[in-house]
Amino acid sequence: MSTVIDSQIANEKPLNNSTSTTIRKSADIAIIGGSGLYQMQALTNKRSVKVETPYGDPSDDIVLGELDGVTVAFLTRHGQGHRLTPSEVPYRANIYALKTLGVSYIVSVSAVGSLQESLKPLDMVIPDQMIDMTKQRVNSFFGDGAVAHVSMADPLCPEVADILMRAYDKANITDGQCHPKATYVCIEGPQFSTRAESHWYRQMQADIIGMTNMPEAKLAREASIAYATLALVTDFDSWHPTEEAVSADYAIKNLMKNADNAQQVIKQAIALLAAEQPKSIAHTALAQALVTPIEAMDEQTKTRLAALLP
Repeated sequence: MSTVIDSQIANEKPLNNSTSTTIRKSADIAIIGGSGLYQMQALTNKRSVKVETPYGDPSDDIVLGELDGVTVAFLTRHGQGHRLTPSEVPYRANIYALKTLGVSYIVSVSAVGSLQESLKPLDMVIPDQMIDMTKQRVNSFFGDGAVAHVSMADPLCPEVADILMRAYDKANITDGQCHPKATYVCIEGPQFSTRAESHWYRQMQADIIGMTNMPEAKLAREASIAYATLALVTDFDSWHPTEEAVSADYAIKNLMKNADNAQQVIKQAIALLAAEQPKSIAHTALAQALVTPIEAMDEQTKTRLAALLP
């Protein structure tokens, strides 16, 4: 059962007490905040909602609010207080919960290390490709009675990525610069890379390294949500011959310097997304990928996938 409950009336009956999922159109755009971005300071008229999903609870309650009159949903990926390691993040619950709120676009904010000399700490990167090196995470809503094979040739939405780049230009950021079209390699963590691994990722032609955008991007595609990432460079990982090897203290220090800049970019991006509402390759991804006919699914499977099915 999926329910949406305003935190102020959490002791009352759920707004939806049926056994199927009802999409409550609360927000078209969501922000997933990573390390260092646990709230959006510019959000007004905020209220917290609790969303139950067939995949358990999301990382935290979802905050609904307005950015310059545009309603958005904000979810902190690691939970308030940064309680969840990258592998503990309930990715399926997070994406499913946002889908039940009617989200069509996700802007993901993530801390990353640089694997290239040209991508420096305090820079921002808008990747267009990903390499998934995770090993322990469930990366699909499907199986157990339904099969779908979504295309991940272009794993991040080009339209949302373009809007992020234009938003950066409009934000007039003076620290660092923004780089489009990069390859993000996602590792399991929570440990940082060895020097040998860092050099290996460079040989793969990866540009940045992080721990959280997979399977998030895969699940967003299965949910027909347009997904793109604003990556905040904090360090040079472990490959650089002269720069300090990455540590949590060093990365967080640079991340906090960039947090205000990131919020300015996001604010501009939300305004552009709301005004343009671009069509995305993601919005019809599942309709083209579903192999099992809906009528061939048992009732339990249809209920579990109700928010996702075309």
